[in-house]
Amino acid sequence: MTTDQDLGRRIRQRFIGRPDSVNTKLRTRRFHLLLERFPDLPDMEVIDLGGSVRTWTRAPARPAHVHLLNLEPPVDEAPDWITVQLGDACDLPSNVASRRFDLVFSNSVIEHVGGHEMRRRFAASVHGLSERHWVQAPYQYFPLEPHWLFPMFQFLPVPVQTAVAARWPLSWGVRPRTRAEALPKVLEIELMTGTLMRYYFPGSEHLSERLFGLRKSLIAVRD
Repeated sequence: MTTDQDLGRRIRQRFIGRPDSVNTKLRTRRFHLLLERFPDLPDMEVIDLGGSVRTWTRAPARPAHVHLLNLEPPVDEAPDWITVQLGDACDLPSNVASRRFDLVFSNSVIEHVGGHEMRRRFAASVHGLSERHWVQAPYQYFPLEPHWLFPMFQFLPVPVQTAVAARWPLSWGVRPRTRAEALPKVLEIELMTGTLMRYYFPGSEHLSERLFGLRKSLIAVRD
């Protein structure tokens, strides 16, 4: 790893990843709000669409059971109260689609699924799996793009985004080496607006999470 990549990784971890990072502190605060809305969470069977084992093992409280559905295998080993299944939240496996859960949980996933039709399918999965849900997504108009940690990145033309992504030391995931490598990573993310969240979750209450007084993320909740 080069010096600038190592420095970029350490700077990024101050924002995302470490237990004392800004993002982890925000998630903890968000989780306490989740507990306020769902005080019976410790007795619930929860399905997490697109989440991670670490989200729940680091949480201040845990459900009775979590069914984790993700396209990628988990990085961390799952305890016995978490079931991990590989699958697409926009095209549910039959064994999941036929079930009902106490709560559908999703954190920063809907902006990755790929366009309006896939978001519509994702929302349909949420509605079909439970009467209650908690779906969070980053807000498009927060000035610091949360994946790339680059100011106003989301408003740049795609060619400029790919050029930045290939050079920016705080790039999301494994830093792309070329613009060609950066392009699919750039195109994967479509941040959400309040209008979109209300469209996909019309019967939900819509909350705003703020940082420094600015709306940072959106939460659709039905309890």
